[in-house]
Amino acid sequence: MRFTDNNEVIVNEEYHAILIGVQMDEDISYSMEELRALAEAAGVNVAGEMIQHRERPNNSTYIGKGKVDELQMMCKNMEVDTVIFNDELSGIQLRNLEDKLGVRVIDRTILILDIFASRAVSKEGKLQVELAQLQYRLPRLTGFGKSLSRLGAGIGTRGPGEKKLETDRRHLSKRMNEIKKELQAVKNNRKTQRTKRQKEGLPVVALVGYTNSGKSALMNRLLKLTEKEEKIVFEEDILFATLDTAQRNVKFDTNQEFILIDTVGFISKLPHSLVNAFKSTLEEVVYADLLLHVVDASYPDHDFHINVANQVLKEIGAGDKEKIMVYNKIDIAEEMFVPNGDEIIYISATRGDNLELLVQRIKEKLFASNIVVSMLVPYDRGDVMSYLHEKCRVMQMEYKAGGTYVKTEISNKDYGRLEEYITE
Repeated sequence: MRFTDNNEVIVNEEYHAILIGVQMDEDISYSMEELRALAEAAGVNVAGEMIQHRERPNNSTYIGKGKVDELQMMCKNMEVDTVIFNDELSGIQLRNLEDKLGVRVIDRTILILDIFASRAVSKEGKLQVELAQLQYRLPRLTGFGKSLSRLGAGIGTRGPGEKKLETDRRHLSKRMNEIKKELQAVKNNRKTQRTKRQKEGLPVVALVGYTNSGKSALMNRLLKLTEKEEKIVFEEDILFATLDTAQRNVKFDTNQEFILIDTVGFISKLPHSLVNAFKSTLEEVVYADLLLHVVDASYPDHDFHINVANQVLKEIGAGDKEKIMVYNKIDIAEEMFVPNGDEIIYISATRGDNLELLVQRIKEKLFASNIVVSMLVPYDRGDVMSYLHEKCRVMQMEYKAGGTYVKTEISNKDYGRLEEYITE
């Protein structure tokens, strides 16, 4: 991955690559499959792959000397220009490997950062990706060697007697601090919005799960179901189609309302720099009342995807959140699934299969504590009647001598507000 003077990734270059993995104590077949998908998502043509079994990585070149020689021959014979490692490499390892192989060497983190950089749309998303890039690059300045071109030009003017390395480090540190300040302002704004939501008593539902499991498609289906098609979000069948957190109000015909949040997808070995950079975004998951864990049911080993997502949820402090497992894409899944249950729903966001059932489960989870009451509202309190019609589920209404009789379903919070009008 190469950068312009403004720290932007240079795109639209065609690469031919070999994928490299080191298997130590656990199977890496799924992880290598992910790496291939990530490479293809970044526009890389994968020519082949190599896996070495080792007790621990080589400190200098990650793989052993014999494998380096073998890889060098593979690069020459296959005419590839890039080698992609399945793990994060140190600056020294990157430099040594490029010296020996004579081709560009990148690791899994660089690859993911490259994809994120090409997908970021909002200002916040771009800042988060840039911060993650800088956090990755700063400790590797001494190791990049001839790959220092990766760091781009445009570094600040050097002072008398300063080494370029020290100038680079000072420049990157300064830029990181600037980005952190900007992101803190965004975080404060999000906190203000969250406080406002809490005062209004609106529950929050967050869509989480492995990347490309259909979270955005599900959000759009729910918006269409509640006649809010003008609010639909971007969706596409690619990895990390959505980086920016989208939030929408969902209101059912029963006037039951909640905030639905779409979040960035997860993947195994998600770089810590990215997790840290996106922490303010992922905080929305931590504060959610309910998680919809969306799973790609058409993927044969979806249990692997579930475990990856659960690990990330645990890492951000949302591992114990109440959730509904939503198995999506049953329209293209070959496996036969058991009947739907209280905690598991099988759906097709594309066709709309079982969406009504999912909606019912969401209602049960969010509004189970609501109570049905009878009220007598004086005729001069039109504001109260407007509130009931807009925010509550009005089940029965009758005009009487002392005011309007209403049978309605309200939340515990509304009970405190409206207690003076409640008759039973």
